[in-house]
Amino acid sequence: MKLSRMAWRNVWRNSRRSWVTICAMSIGLLVMIEYAGLVRGYLQQMERQILEVEIGDVQIHAKGYRDDPSLFIRMSDSDAVVTALEAAGFKVSPRLLGAGLAAAADNSSGAMLLGLDPKRDAAVSKVSQMVAKGQWLDATKPGEAVIGRWLARTLELTVGGEIVVLSQAADGSTANEVYKIRGILGSVGHGIDRGGVFLTSDAFRELMSLPKGAHRIIVRIPTDMSLSQAELALKPLAAGHEVKTWKALLPVLAQMFEATQGAMTIMFLIIFVAVGIVLLNTMLMAVFERVQEIGILKALGFSPFSVLRLIFIESGIQTAISVAIGVLLSIPATWYMTEHGLEMGPEGGISLQGVALARVWYAAPSVDTLLLPIFVLLFVIFFAVLYPAVKAAVIRPVEAIRHR
Repeated sequence: MKLSRMAWRNVWRNSRRSWVTICAMSIGLLVMIEYAGLVRGYLQQMERQILEVEIGDVQIHAKGYRDDPSLFIRMSDSDAVVTALEAAGFKVSPRLLGAGLAAAADNSSGAMLLGLDPKRDAAVSKVSQMVAKGQWLDATKPGEAVIGRWLARTLELTVGGEIVVLSQAADGSTANEVYKIRGILGSVGHGIDRGGVFLTSDAFRELMSLPKGAHRIIVRIPTDMSLSQAELALKPLAAGHEVKTWKALLPVLAQMFEATQGAMTIMFLIIFVAVGIVLLNTMLMAVFERVQEIGILKALGFSPFSVLRLIFIESGIQTAISVAIGVLLSIPATWYMTEHGLEMGPEGGISLQGVALARVWYAAPSVDTLLLPIFVLLFVIFFAVLYPAVKAAVIRPVEAIRHR
Protein backbone atom coordinates (compact mmCIF):
# COMPACT_ATOMS: atom_id res chain seq x y z
CA MET A 1 0.00 0.00 0.00
CA LYS A 2 2.85 2.40 0.89
CA LEU A 3 4.48 1.59 -2.45
CA SER A 4 1.26 2.43 -4.30
CA ARG A 5 0.90 5.77 -2.51
CA MET A 6 4.52 6.61 -3.29
CA ALA A 7 3.98 5.70 -6.95
CA TRP A 8 0.85 7.87 -7.11
CA ARG A 9 2.74 10.89 -5.76
CA ASN A 10 5.61 10.28 -8.18
CA VAL A 11 3.26 10.22 -11.16
CA TRP A 12 1.87 13.67 -10.34
CA ARG A 13 5.20 15.30 -9.49
CA ASN A 14 5.36 16.43 -13.07
CA SER A 15 1.68 16.50 -13.94
CA ARG A 16 2.17 18.07 -17.37
CA ARG A 17 4.48 15.31 -18.54
CA SER A 18 2.20 12.64 -17.08
CA TRP A 19 -0.86 14.07 -18.82
CA VAL A 20 0.98 14.25 -22.15
CA THR A 21 1.83 10.56 -21.80
CA ILE A 22 -1.71 9.65 -20.73
CA CYS A 23 -3.22 11.61 -23.64
CA ALA A 24 -0.88 9.92 -26.14
CA MET A 25 -1.85 6.46 -24.88
CA SER A 26 -5.58 7.35 -24.73
CA ILE A 27 -5.65 8.70 -28.29
CA GLY A 28 -3.69 5.70 -29.58
CA LEU A 29 -6.11 3.31 -27.89
CA LEU A 30 -9.15 5.22 -29.16
CA VAL A 31 -7.87 5.15 -32.73
CA MET A 32 -7.14 1.43 -32.58
CA ILE A 33 -10.53 0.53 -31.08
CA GLU A 34 -12.27 2.45 -33.86
CA TYR A 35 -9.97 0.98 -36.48
CA ALA A 36 -10.63 -2.57 -35.27
CA GLY A 37 -14.40 -2.00 -35.35
CA LEU A 38 -14.28 -0.51 -38.84
CA VAL A 39 -12.13 -3.34 -40.21
CA ARG A 40 -14.51 -5.92 -38.74
CA GLY A 41 -17.48 -4.04 -40.19
CA TYR A 42 -15.80 -3.80 -43.60
CA LEU A 43 -15.15 -7.55 -43.70
CA GLN A 44 -18.67 -8.38 -42.59
CA GLN A 45 -20.24 -6.07 -45.17
CA MET A 46 -18.00 -7.44 -47.92
CA GLU A 47 -18.74 -11.04 -46.98
CA ARG A 48 -22.48 -10.37 -46.89
CA GLN A 49 -22.26 -8.71 -50.29
CA ILE A 50 -20.44 -11.75 -51.68
CA LEU A 51 -22.54 -14.46 -50.06
CA GLU A 52 -25.99 -12.92 -49.95
CA VAL A 53 -26.15 -11.09 -53.26
CA GLU A 54 -24.20 -12.74 -56.06
CA ILE A 55 -21.97 -15.67 -55.17
CA GLY A 56 -23.53 -17.68 -52.35
CA ASP A 57 -21.56 -19.98 -50.05
CA VAL A 58 -21.02 -22.60 -52.76
CA GLN A 59 -21.65 -22.80 -56.49
CA ILE A 60 -22.16 -25.88 -58.61
CA HIS A 61 -21.44 -25.91 -62.35
CA ALA A 62 -21.20 -28.48 -65.07
CA LYS A 63 -17.58 -29.50 -65.57
CA GLY A 64 -15.87 -27.19 -68.01
CA TYR A 65 -18.44 -24.41 -67.77
CA ARG A 66 -16.28 -22.00 -65.78
CA ASP A 67 -13.34 -22.51 -68.16
CA ASP A 68 -15.48 -21.79 -71.22
CA PRO A 69 -18.94 -20.42 -70.30
CA SER A 70 -21.41 -21.52 -72.91
CA LEU A 71 -25.15 -21.87 -73.22
CA PHE A 72 -24.60 -25.47 -74.31
CA ILE A 73 -22.57 -26.57 -71.26
CA ARG A 74 -25.13 -27.17 -68.55
CA MET A 75 -26.20 -29.66 -65.91
CA SER A 76 -28.91 -31.74 -67.58
CA ASP A 77 -29.83 -33.37 -64.25
CA SER A 78 -30.10 -30.07 -62.36
CA ASP A 79 -33.64 -30.82 -61.14
CA ALA A 80 -32.48 -34.04 -59.47
CA VAL A 81 -29.46 -32.27 -57.93
CA VAL A 82 -31.64 -29.46 -56.57
CA THR A 83 -34.06 -31.97 -55.04
CA ALA A 84 -31.20 -33.86 -53.38
CA LEU A 85 -29.64 -30.70 -52.00
CA GLU A 86 -32.90 -29.39 -50.57
CA ALA A 87 -33.56 -32.78 -48.95
CA ALA A 88 -30.13 -32.50 -47.28
CA GLY A 89 -31.06 -29.14 -45.73
CA PHE A 90 -29.36 -26.74 -48.15
CA LYS A 91 -31.02 -23.68 -49.66
CA VAL A 92 -30.49 -23.68 -53.42
CA SER A 93 -31.36 -21.73 -56.53
CA PRO A 94 -30.66 -22.96 -60.08
CA ARG A 95 -29.78 -20.23 -62.53
CA LEU A 96 -29.74 -20.07 -66.30
CA LEU A 97 -27.02 -17.95 -67.88
CA GLY A 98 -26.62 -16.54 -71.34
CA ALA A 99 -25.33 -13.59 -73.33
CA GLY A 100 -26.94 -11.42 -75.92
CA LEU A 101 -27.68 -7.93 -77.14
CA ALA A 102 -30.11 -5.59 -75.41
CA ALA A 103 -31.62 -2.71 -77.34
CA ALA A 104 -34.11 0.09 -76.85
CA ALA A 105 -34.93 2.75 -79.44
CA ASP A 106 -31.59 3.73 -81.03
CA ASN A 107 -29.43 2.41 -78.18
CA SER A 108 -27.94 -1.03 -77.68
CA SER A 109 -25.53 -2.78 -75.33
CA GLY A 110 -24.19 -6.22 -74.52
CA ALA A 111 -26.34 -8.06 -72.02
CA MET A 112 -25.81 -10.81 -69.44
CA LEU A 113 -29.03 -12.82 -69.32
CA LEU A 114 -29.99 -14.52 -66.06
CA GLY A 115 -33.00 -16.79 -65.66
CA LEU A 116 -34.21 -17.80 -62.20
CA ASP A 117 -37.15 -18.85 -60.07
CA PRO A 118 -38.02 -15.66 -58.10
CA LYS A 119 -39.38 -17.51 -55.06
CA ARG A 120 -36.54 -20.01 -54.77
CA ASP A 121 -33.86 -17.44 -55.53
CA ALA A 122 -35.06 -15.17 -52.73
CA ALA A 123 -33.94 -17.84 -50.22
CA VAL A 124 -30.29 -17.67 -51.35
CA SER A 125 -29.83 -14.14 -52.69
CA LYS A 126 -30.83 -10.65 -51.63
CA VAL A 127 -30.68 -9.27 -55.15
CA SER A 128 -34.49 -9.17 -55.06
CA GLN A 129 -34.21 -6.61 -52.22
CA MET A 130 -31.89 -4.36 -54.20
CA VAL A 131 -34.44 -3.02 -56.68
CA ALA A 132 -34.03 0.76 -56.73
CA LYS A 133 -36.99 1.50 -59.01
CA GLY A 134 -40.05 -0.61 -59.73
CA GLN A 135 -40.45 -4.19 -58.52
CA TRP A 136 -38.68 -7.54 -58.59
CA LEU A 137 -39.63 -10.36 -60.95
CA ASP A 138 -43.02 -12.05 -60.68
CA ALA A 139 -43.20 -15.69 -61.78
CA THR A 140 -46.73 -15.09 -63.11
CA LYS A 141 -45.48 -12.34 -65.45
CA PRO A 142 -42.79 -13.89 -67.70
CA GLY A 143 -43.00 -11.00 -70.16
CA GLU A 144 -41.25 -8.63 -67.75
CA ALA A 145 -37.56 -8.11 -66.90
CA VAL A 146 -35.41 -6.44 -64.27
CA ILE A 147 -32.20 -4.80 -65.46
CA GLY A 148 -28.98 -3.33 -64.06
CA ARG A 149 -28.81 0.37 -63.32
CA TRP A 150 -25.99 1.24 -65.77
CA LEU A 151 -27.68 -0.77 -68.51
CA ALA A 152 -30.87 1.22 -67.91
CA ARG A 153 -28.88 4.43 -68.17
CA THR A 154 -27.15 3.29 -71.37
CA LEU A 155 -30.42 2.30 -73.03
CA GLU A 156 -32.25 5.32 -71.56
CA LEU A 157 -34.89 3.04 -70.06
CA THR A 158 -37.24 3.59 -67.15
CA VAL A 159 -39.75 1.33 -65.42
CA GLY A 160 -42.53 0.51 -67.86
CA GLY A 161 -40.31 0.84 -70.92
CA GLU A 162 -39.53 -1.97 -73.35
CA ILE A 163 -36.26 -3.76 -74.00
CA VAL A 164 -35.48 -5.97 -76.98
CA VAL A 165 -33.23 -8.97 -76.27
CA LEU A 166 -31.37 -10.67 -79.14
CA SER A 167 -29.25 -13.83 -78.88
CA GLN A 168 -28.69 -17.28 -80.32
CA ALA A 169 -30.93 -20.02 -78.95
CA ALA A 170 -29.77 -23.49 -77.93
CA ASP A 171 -31.29 -25.00 -81.10
CA GLY A 172 -29.32 -22.62 -83.34
CA SER A 173 -32.23 -20.32 -84.12
CA THR A 174 -32.28 -16.59 -83.46
CA ALA A 175 -33.61 -15.73 -80.03
CA ASN A 176 -35.43 -12.42 -79.85
CA GLU A 177 -38.12 -11.09 -77.59
CA VAL A 178 -39.48 -7.82 -76.22
CA TYR A 179 -39.79 -7.46 -72.43
CA LYS A 180 -41.42 -4.80 -70.32
CA ILE A 181 -39.12 -3.28 -67.69
CA ARG A 182 -40.52 -4.26 -64.30
CA GLY A 183 -37.64 -2.97 -62.19
CA ILE A 184 -34.19 -1.37 -62.20
CA LEU A 185 -31.62 -2.57 -59.70
CA GLY A 186 -29.40 -0.49 -57.45
CA SER A 187 -25.71 -1.25 -57.18
CA VAL A 188 -25.15 -5.03 -57.18
CA GLY A 189 -21.86 -5.70 -58.92
CA HIS A 190 -19.87 -4.56 -61.92
CA GLY A 191 -21.19 -7.18 -64.36
CA ILE A 192 -24.85 -7.00 -63.36
CA ASP A 193 -24.85 -3.20 -63.16
CA ARG A 194 -23.50 -2.87 -66.71
CA GLY A 195 -25.44 -5.59 -68.48
CA GLY A 196 -27.65 -7.66 -66.19
CA VAL A 197 -31.05 -8.66 -67.54
CA PHE A 198 -33.02 -10.83 -65.10
CA LEU A 199 -35.82 -13.00 -66.46
CA THR A 200 -37.97 -15.71 -64.94
CA SER A 201 -36.80 -19.27 -65.65
CA ASP A 202 -39.80 -19.89 -67.91
CA ALA A 203 -39.12 -16.72 -69.93
CA PHE A 204 -35.42 -17.62 -70.30
CA ARG A 205 -36.18 -21.19 -71.45
CA GLU A 206 -38.68 -19.97 -74.00
CA LEU A 207 -36.31 -17.29 -75.30
CA MET A 208 -33.30 -19.60 -75.57
CA SER A 209 -35.19 -22.79 -76.53
CA LEU A 210 -33.76 -24.51 -73.45
CA PRO A 211 -36.19 -27.19 -72.23
CA LYS A 212 -34.15 -28.47 -69.27
CA GLY A 213 -30.93 -28.14 -67.30
CA ALA A 214 -29.23 -25.26 -65.49
CA HIS A 215 -25.84 -23.61 -65.81
CA ARG A 216 -25.32 -22.77 -62.15
CA ILE A 217 -26.72 -23.78 -58.79
CA ILE A 218 -26.16 -21.32 -55.95
CA VAL A 219 -26.08 -22.96 -52.52
CA ARG A 220 -26.42 -21.43 -49.05
CA ILE A 221 -25.26 -23.64 -46.20
CA PRO A 222 -26.71 -23.98 -42.67
CA THR A 223 -25.22 -21.58 -40.12
CA ASP A 224 -23.76 -24.41 -38.04
CA MET A 225 -21.83 -25.89 -40.97
CA SER A 226 -18.37 -24.78 -42.07
CA LEU A 227 -17.42 -24.27 -45.71
CA SER A 228 -15.11 -27.30 -45.73
CA GLN A 229 -17.84 -29.51 -44.24
CA ALA A 230 -20.35 -28.21 -46.77
CA GLU A 231 -18.01 -28.90 -49.66
CA LEU A 232 -17.50 -32.50 -48.52
CA ALA A 233 -21.27 -32.98 -48.08
CA LEU A 234 -22.14 -31.44 -51.45
CA LYS A 235 -19.72 -33.33 -53.68
CA PRO A 236 -21.54 -36.70 -53.50
CA LEU A 237 -24.90 -34.97 -53.91
CA ALA A 238 -23.67 -33.23 -57.08
CA ALA A 239 -21.57 -36.09 -58.42
CA GLY A 240 -20.13 -35.41 -61.85
CA HIS A 241 -20.31 -31.64 -61.44
CA GLU A 242 -17.86 -29.00 -60.22
CA VAL A 243 -18.42 -27.88 -56.60
CA LYS A 244 -16.59 -24.72 -55.56
CA THR A 245 -16.80 -22.64 -52.40
CA TRP A 246 -16.82 -18.86 -52.65
CA LYS A 247 -13.20 -18.84 -51.43
CA ALA A 248 -12.19 -20.96 -54.42
CA LEU A 249 -14.24 -18.80 -56.78
CA LEU A 250 -12.76 -15.54 -55.43
CA PRO A 251 -9.31 -16.51 -54.08
CA VAL A 252 -8.00 -12.93 -54.01
CA LEU A 253 -10.81 -11.77 -51.73
CA ALA A 254 -10.47 -14.89 -49.58
CA GLN A 255 -6.76 -14.25 -49.09
CA MET A 256 -7.48 -10.61 -48.30
CA PHE A 257 -9.91 -11.65 -45.57
CA GLU A 258 -7.40 -14.05 -44.06
CA ALA A 259 -4.59 -11.48 -44.14
CA THR A 260 -6.62 -8.65 -42.66
CA GLN A 261 -6.36 -9.86 -39.06
CA GLY A 262 -2.57 -9.99 -39.32
CA ALA A 263 -2.48 -6.57 -40.97
CA MET A 264 -4.65 -5.17 -38.18
CA THR A 265 -2.25 -6.52 -35.54
CA ILE A 266 0.71 -4.99 -37.37
CA MET A 267 -1.12 -1.64 -37.45
CA PHE A 268 -1.71 -1.94 -33.71
CA LEU A 269 1.99 -2.52 -33.13
CA ILE A 270 3.02 0.44 -35.30
CA ILE A 271 0.72 2.86 -33.46
CA PHE A 272 1.46 1.48 -30.02
CA VAL A 273 5.22 1.33 -30.55
CA ALA A 274 5.06 5.09 -31.12
CA VAL A 275 3.08 5.39 -27.89
CA GLY A 276 5.60 3.09 -26.17
CA ILE A 277 8.46 5.36 -27.21
CA VAL A 278 6.68 8.29 -25.56
CA LEU A 279 6.23 6.27 -22.38
CA LEU A 280 9.83 5.03 -22.50
CA ASN A 281 11.08 8.61 -22.72
CA THR A 282 8.80 9.66 -19.85
CA MET A 283 9.91 6.87 -17.53
CA LEU A 284 13.59 7.38 -18.36
CA MET A 285 13.23 11.07 -17.50
CA ALA A 286 11.47 10.15 -14.29
CA VAL A 287 14.29 7.75 -13.35
CA PHE A 288 17.13 10.19 -14.17
CA GLU A 289 15.42 12.96 -12.21
CA ARG A 290 15.23 10.72 -9.14
CA VAL A 291 18.57 8.95 -9.21
CA GLN A 292 19.57 10.34 -5.80
CA GLU A 293 16.17 9.58 -4.33
CA ILE A 294 16.27 6.00 -5.60
CA GLY A 295 19.78 5.65 -4.16
CA ILE A 296 18.55 6.82 -0.73
CA LEU A 297 15.61 4.42 -0.87
CA LYS A 298 17.95 1.51 -1.62
CA ALA A 299 20.29 2.64 1.17
CA LEU A 300 17.30 2.57 3.56
CA GLY A 301 16.52 -1.02 2.63
CA PHE A 302 14.60 -0.93 -0.65
CA SER A 303 15.45 -4.04 -2.63
CA PRO A 304 15.99 -3.94 -6.41
CA PHE A 305 12.69 -5.79 -6.78
CA SER A 306 10.87 -3.07 -4.77
CA VAL A 307 12.32 -0.37 -7.03
CA LEU A 308 11.26 -2.42 -10.06
CA ARG A 309 7.74 -2.69 -8.66
CA LEU A 310 7.63 1.05 -7.94
CA ILE A 311 8.43 1.95 -11.56
CA PHE A 312 5.94 -0.55 -12.92
CA ILE A 313 3.21 0.70 -10.57
CA GLU A 314 3.84 4.26 -11.75
CA SER A 315 3.48 3.23 -15.39
CA GLY A 316 0.49 1.06 -14.45
CA ILE A 317 -1.30 4.06 -12.95
CA GLN A 318 -0.80 6.07 -16.13
CA THR A 319 -1.84 3.12 -18.27
CA ALA A 320 -5.00 2.48 -16.23
CA ILE A 321 -6.05 6.12 -16.56
CA SER A 322 -5.28 6.01 -20.30
CA VAL A 323 -7.32 2.83 -20.84
CA ALA A 324 -10.27 4.27 -18.92
CA ILE A 325 -10.20 7.51 -20.94
CA GLY A 326 -9.68 5.70 -24.24
CA VAL A 327 -12.56 3.28 -23.63
CA LEU A 328 -14.91 6.05 -22.48
CA LEU A 329 -14.10 8.16 -25.55
CA SER A 330 -14.60 5.13 -27.81
CA ILE A 331 -18.21 4.63 -26.67
CA PRO A 332 -19.73 7.66 -28.47
CA ALA A 333 -17.29 7.31 -31.38
CA THR A 334 -18.20 3.64 -31.86
CA TRP A 335 -21.91 4.42 -31.59
CA TYR A 336 -21.58 7.03 -34.34
CA MET A 337 -19.62 4.69 -36.62
CA THR A 338 -22.12 1.90 -36.03
CA GLU A 339 -25.23 4.00 -36.61
CA HIS A 340 -24.05 6.49 -39.25
CA GLY A 341 -20.77 5.05 -40.62
CA LEU A 342 -18.41 6.68 -43.07
CA GLU A 343 -19.53 7.86 -46.49
CA MET A 344 -17.42 6.09 -49.12
CA GLY A 345 -18.54 8.06 -52.15
CA PRO A 346 -21.50 7.74 -54.53
CA GLU A 347 -23.54 4.55 -54.42
CA GLY A 348 -21.83 1.77 -56.31
CA GLY A 349 -18.87 3.96 -57.08
CA ILE A 350 -16.37 1.51 -55.63
CA SER A 351 -15.99 -2.18 -56.47
CA LEU A 352 -13.47 -4.89 -55.67
CA GLN A 353 -13.05 -7.99 -57.83
CA GLY A 354 -16.34 -7.07 -59.54
CA VAL A 355 -18.22 -6.93 -56.22
CA ALA A 356 -19.80 -3.55 -55.46
CA LEU A 357 -18.87 -2.13 -52.08
CA ALA A 358 -21.45 -0.54 -49.81
CA ARG A 359 -21.67 3.24 -50.07
CA VAL A 360 -21.58 3.63 -46.28
CA TRP A 361 -18.89 1.86 -44.24
CA TYR A 362 -20.21 0.86 -40.82
CA ALA A 363 -18.26 -0.32 -37.79
CA ALA A 364 -19.07 -3.70 -36.24
CA PRO A 365 -17.85 -3.52 -32.63
CA SER A 366 -17.40 -6.65 -30.56
CA VAL A 367 -15.62 -7.79 -27.41
CA ASP A 368 -12.58 -8.65 -29.55
CA THR A 369 -12.37 -5.19 -31.14
CA LEU A 370 -12.28 -3.73 -27.62
CA LEU A 371 -9.97 -6.19 -25.87
CA LEU A 372 -7.40 -6.75 -28.63
CA PRO A 373 -6.22 -3.08 -28.76
CA ILE A 374 -6.02 -3.03 -24.94
CA PHE A 375 -3.95 -6.22 -24.82
CA VAL A 376 -1.59 -4.98 -27.52
CA LEU A 377 -1.22 -1.66 -25.68
CA LEU A 378 -0.37 -3.45 -22.41
CA PHE A 379 2.11 -5.70 -24.23
CA VAL A 380 3.96 -2.74 -25.78
CA ILE A 381 3.93 -0.72 -22.55
CA PHE A 382 5.38 -3.60 -20.55
CA PHE A 383 8.45 -3.76 -22.76
CA ALA A 384 8.69 0.05 -22.99
CA VAL A 385 8.86 0.32 -19.19
CA LEU A 386 11.11 -2.69 -18.67
CA TYR A 387 14.38 -0.90 -19.54
CA PRO A 388 13.98 2.17 -17.27
CA ALA A 389 12.64 -0.07 -14.47
CA VAL A 390 15.64 -2.39 -14.66
CA LYS A 391 17.99 0.56 -14.89
CA ALA A 392 16.52 2.01 -11.69
CA ALA A 393 16.63 -1.36 -9.95
CA VAL A 394 20.35 -1.95 -10.55
CA ILE A 395 21.53 1.51 -9.45
CA ARG A 396 24.13 1.28 -6.69
CA PRO A 397 23.13 3.36 -3.65
CA VAL A 398 26.56 5.03 -3.17
CA GLU A 399 26.88 6.05 -6.82
CA ALA A 400 23.26 7.22 -6.92
CA ILE A 401 23.57 9.44 -3.84
CA ARG A 402 26.66 11.13 -5.32
CA HIS A 403 24.95 11.56 -8.71
CA ARG A 404 24.77 15.13 -10.01
